[in-house]
Amino acid sequence: MTGLSTELLAAADQGGPGTVLRVVILVGLLGAALVAWLLLRGYRRED
Repeated sequence: MTGLSTELLAAADQGGPGTVLRVVILVGLLGAALVAWLLLRGYRRED
């Protein structure tokens, strides 16, 4: 297990645009899901 954690830490230390791009995509997807949920919730009919 320590070998896997050290490899993950080494990959995280490399940085670069890959990490930033991953965060931007993740935040964008979460934001889109939140907007879709709010829109669907707002247009729900209460008969």
